[in-house]
Amino acid sequence: MSWTHRTRHHQTPHMARTIRDATPADAAAISRIYNFYVRTSTCTYALEEETLDERHAWLDAHGPMHPVLVVEEQGEIVAWGSLSTYNPRRGYARTVEDSIYVRDDRRGTGIGGELLSTLIERARALGHHTIIAGASADQDASIALHAAHGFVEVARLREVGRKFDRWLDVVYLQKAL
Repeated sequence: MSWTHRTRHHQTPHMARTIRDATPADAAAISRIYNFYVRTSTCTYALEEETLDERHAWLDAHGPMHPVLVVEEQGEIVAWGSLSTYNPRRGYARTVEDSIYVRDDRRGTGIGGELLSTLIERARALGHHTIIAGASADQDASIALHAAHGFVEVARLREVGRKFDRWLDVVYLQKAL
């Protein structure tokens, strides 16, 4: 099944929502959403904002087996998600890690759930076996989102990350497909 140019349309009370494959033209919007969380949140342990060149390289590294999706509302990118290589060793080829970032002003509108459902669907269609999600233990919404989609906690690493002058735990969740 080809996913090129495949879109999903969702109607909300106020606007149409489309989930589609990301293109290089989406890199700046993806980067803006991500960099907001670099500055303000523990949902990423990145300490420095990424450059547009870094985001383009990241997009280029995602091939057909590791899609990057964007959510558009009224022509604006309001969220993005990806399936990334979990581990570069070939024995892990059918295990992927997901990422989901929703623009701050659009959190709580159901976008994250729609995007995660689409990523799960894509992972199955691509023949992946399991999806791993890593979340800062203080990110209750992310953990709850994944749990609502059948992910289960499989590990908790204590004080492995540091941001905003505090040690942070990471929770690993897994969904077998």
